[in-house]
Amino acid sequence: MARSKAVLWTVLTAQFMVVLDGTIVTVALPSIDTGLHFDSQLQLQWVINAYILLFGGFLLFGGRAGDLLGRQRLFIIGLTLFGLSSLVNGIAQNPETLIVGRAVQGLGAALTSPAVLSIIIVTFEGVRERAKALGYFSAVTATGSAAGMLAGGALTEWLDWRAIFLVNVPIVAITIIGALRTIPNNRHEAARQTRMDLPGAVIITAGLMLLAYGVVNAVDWGWGSARVWLIIAGAAALIGLFLVVEAASKQPLVRLGIFKGRALASANIAMILMTGGMFVMMFFPTLYLAQVKGYGPIEVGLAYLPWPIAMAAVGGVAQKVIAKAGPKLPLSIGLVIVGAGLFHLSFLETDSSYASGILPGMLLTAIGAGFSWASLFLVASVGVRPEESGLASGLINTSQQLGSAIGLATLSSVAAAYTADLIAGGATPNDALVEGFDRGFLIGAVILLVGAAVVIVGLRAADGRHTPRPDEQAERGQTPVINLEPALGD
Repeated sequence: MARSKAVLWTVLTAQFMVVLDGTIVTVALPSIDTGLHFDSQLQLQWVINAYILLFGGFLLFGGRAGDLLGRQRLFIIGLTLFGLSSLVNGIAQNPETLIVGRAVQGLGAALTSPAVLSIIIVTFEGVRERAKALGYFSAVTATGSAAGMLAGGALTEWLDWRAIFLVNVPIVAITIIGALRTIPNNRHEAARQTRMDLPGAVIITAGLMLLAYGVVNAVDWGWGSARVWLIIAGAAALIGLFLVVEAASKQPLVRLGIFKGRALASANIAMILMTGGMFVMMFFPTLYLAQVKGYGPIEVGLAYLPWPIAMAAVGGVAQKVIAKAGPKLPLSIGLVIVGAGLFHLSFLETDSSYASGILPGMLLTAIGAGFSWASLFLVASVGVRPEESGLASGLINTSQQLGSAIGLATLSSVAAAYTADLIAGGATPNDALVEGFDRGFLIGAVILLVGAAVVIVGLRAADGRHTPRPDEQAERGQTPVINLEPALGD
């Protein structure tokens, strides 16, 4: 048990750092721009986009590589890339170096994050133990983005923007030492006999990166741009080719039959919808507080502080509910609560106060996310073969990243277009900006309700509470999957 706890805290430290870096840069962008003299706003955005592209594009590859090469080995490789690129970013003297460094950081994160979830899945097999571990994992994953706002504001204001990167270096070093001491480099026997499907890996990575590239540029180019749709069409063609290659491969990167499981398929669809609607929480309120209300970097960070606190508090309750009732009920309710929070935020006005305008919606989304995250990750691991635990974690992480990127780009475009129309009609810039945010929040709320409907229809009450015993699976000619049953009798 002590070793399991050491493994858990080692991988959670890495996960928190990876997720934190997705948003810690946001608040520091103006200072980075001043320090390195970017040519344009578009070039500056690549400090974020480069990270998203490599992170989203290589997640599936990273998940499968952990199954084949060993989870500890991949975890350490990913952390090493992440730490070295953080050092390069911290001492960068020009925009090009920083953008390349952020891309390598994204690659390191894509190798590290699936390994984290895979290690948790194979370390904790009982429902109660796994639900508790995934509760911590989901709390770290969900709150890391909000904590990044606070950390970015504090480090930028009190030290320098370079500190947001350099702080990663000692944390990476300590985490690698912890991984070498606590995490075995285990691979399932079936995975030892499998080779990496390089054609499939290259095709799907290129397809996902191309999709992410089109989506992140849609905000600037516009969703009506021919470039956007040509890129998305190219991505769709590559993903289609990937499916053909995998169906014909004797040792595919992704066994397509894995999607026949209702739980895994429903969890991935729900994850895309949840992050697609909810991720605007990390950006619209930031712009509202900074541009409309005049908050400084540290004030914006402090304004987000209730989010991770509420999320962590609810996460403990969610673990107990999941252990007793299974994940379907808390997941369904959680998604509805997140939608309610976004719906409240859709009534923001220019003169709304933080206490009445932002805080209630922030708390509702945090409470809903607290119930939803752990449930989603648990459902995504139900019925998964041990040798495919990395693949399952890569899939759910990919869904999370693609949902975030596509949702944010789409809702930002909708908000920007509506703001432009209002300004053209004579509205003041601030009023038009807030009305654009409101439109984005409202659509996000609808997306969350669709996600709740997917869960209600797609999941069974028993999903996540019981899997067949190994002898039952053998009778059916199935490869034994991770058994979740023993903990039910605890």
